[in-house]
Amino acid sequence: MKPVHLLLVVTSASRMSTGKATGLWLEEFAVPYLQFRQSAVRLTVASPAGGAAPIDPASAAELDAHPEWQPAVAALAHTDVLSNVHASQFDAVFIPGGHGCMFDLATSSAMSRLLREFFQQKKMIAAVCHGPAALVNARDDNELPLVHGKRLTAFTNAEERAVALDTSMPFLLESQLRECGARFVAAENFQAHVVRDGWLITGQNPASSAVTATLLLQALAVH
Repeated sequence: MKPVHLLLVVTSASRMSTGKATGLWLEEFAVPYLQFRQSAVRLTVASPAGGAAPIDPASAAELDAHPEWQPAVAALAHTDVLSNVHASQFDAVFIPGGHGCMFDLATSSAMSRLLREFFQQKKMIAAVCHGPAALVNARDDNELPLVHGKRLTAFTNAEERAVALDTSMPFLLESQLRECGARFVAAENFQAHVVRDGWLITGQNPASSAVTATLLLQALAVH
């Protein structure tokens, strides 16, 4: 049996429209990345621009306390170009967050095309925190939002306000997903919370990263 091949898609956006530095939230990539490696899953990392993926400076500060994340940091130095990858190459996709996702994955035509392919091929899609921003413009074969009618979660409006970045975002993720017809399920701020609805697994915030990855591995029958 061939090994499971998982695509990890990360943001290329290093700045908010206000000029504030942003990028990938490292914990949301590093913790699942190490879980996937321990399960002998084959991994490919891609981003809209390819090359080195930006890490949000606030999350990079956690590296001193987590030297075990260094292999994940190394994997972010050379990402594939998103437009060059296709769902047929993979068994599932995992999308970690970071506010950068709101500025490129949410509007990337390559991202929307790829998610449609995963949906059409009945493959798992997992995303955590701001990673579900990638879903807001993805459509099914009837041009309905992929998330229409799906139970899911993501970084909530309350959490966005709590970190004082609600006015810096191009939209509020919870509100936008609800407008897409999603059945949004929120938990308390910054508490681990994960929702699975069929082919879709979503985590609310950084604390949800490990559980999101675990549920994806279980869905793929990887132990």
